[in-house]
Amino acid sequence: MVIPSPEHVPGYIDALQRRWSPDTTRPAAAAEELQRIEADPEHFLREMDDREARGSAITLVNGTTVPRLPGFRRWMWDGEFCGSIGLRWQPGTTELPAHCLGHIGYTVVPWKRNRGHATDALRQMLPLARAEGLSSVDIVAEPDNLVSQRVIQTNGGMLVEEFTKTEANGGGTALLYRIRLS
Repeated sequence: MVIPSPEHVPGYIDALQRRWSPDTTRPAAAAEELQRIEADPEHFLREMDDREARGSAITLVNGTTVPRLPGFRRWMWDGEFCGSIGLRWQPGTTELPAHCLGHIGYTVVPWKRNRGHATDALRQMLPLARAEGLSSVDIVAEPDNLVSQRVIQTNGGMLVEEFTKTEANGGGTALLYRIRLS
């Protein structure tokens, strides 16, 4: 896992151009990221680490925008770009707003899947979440995404509930997992 920096951006751009999206719910996010990088690469990288939530609003699946939560992203790296993992939170609580499906979200590029990148990235992210004062993190997986469920379970995740996502998050059934950090 690496902190996004100028030397890593070409690999990220390559993944975006190959139609991979850092937002598993919004494929259009790939084109948006490319536009943001082209417009101002330094600003783009600054927004990868936004613990004060000063960055631009977040667009949900249904097109509505919501204020950004404090958070940061890291890139999975094995000598080249493998995927992205992000942590977000609300200061002083483990609770999240209804539009936010979890503290941690991750995605691996298709050509690097099944090599342990997500499992390792999540393992590395957990101490960073603890350092932000979180006693637990919630992570959401789709019921048919057995690989993601295994990534979460391997890192200590316990199934909390099956629930229906809000329309803003695309609707449908999802699984909520929790990993205790303390």
